[in-house]
Amino acid sequence: MSKKDKIINDEMSAPEVLNDAAEQLNDAEQTQEAQGPTIEELQARIEELEDKNLRMMAEFDNFRRRTNKEKLELMETAGERIFTEMLPLVDDFERATEAMQKTDDIEALREGIKLIQQKFLSFLDKHDVHPIETEGVDFNTDEHEAVTTFAAGEDKKGKVIDCTQRGYKLGDKVIRFAKVVVGE
Repeated sequence: MSKKDKIINDEMSAPEVLNDAAEQLNDAEQTQEAQGPTIEELQARIEELEDKNLRMMAEFDNFRRRTNKEKLELMETAGERIFTEMLPLVDDFERATEAMQKTDDIEALREGIKLIQQKFLSFLDKHDVHPIETEGVDFNTDEHEAVTTFAAGEDKKGKVIDCTQRGYKLGDKVIRFAKVVVGE
């Protein structure tokens, strides 16, 4: 039975009909809300999220490129700084070479070479480069490279007997292993 038939048959009053219609409209709105957002709203939300994702990916890519460029510049600059600080040592060696050509005073030349060596060792120390200990220490594969072994008796077994090439560490990292003769 339709509303119209109900009104005629039941002889409903106008306010009752209006209340009934309002209730039906309310029910329809609640059903719409219960169903969730419309397709247009969902499409708009998807487009918004896709745009956000694309921008974030582009921003990350720019960040990655910028960071890589800064790292490269830092490495180049660090090398430049060290070489710039080494140039006075090169100057000293050039002066020592010229002095060897002009003088017969061997003691003065020795003293000059010792000063240059001390200056160079001071430069290495300033940059946290230190020689690896080899005198009478136990052989350690983390710092030493055995060139050969030497029969030296029971008390020298496993110990460094001689160093053929000094090793160096930069901080705690070995940058060149010490080449040593090990007692057996």
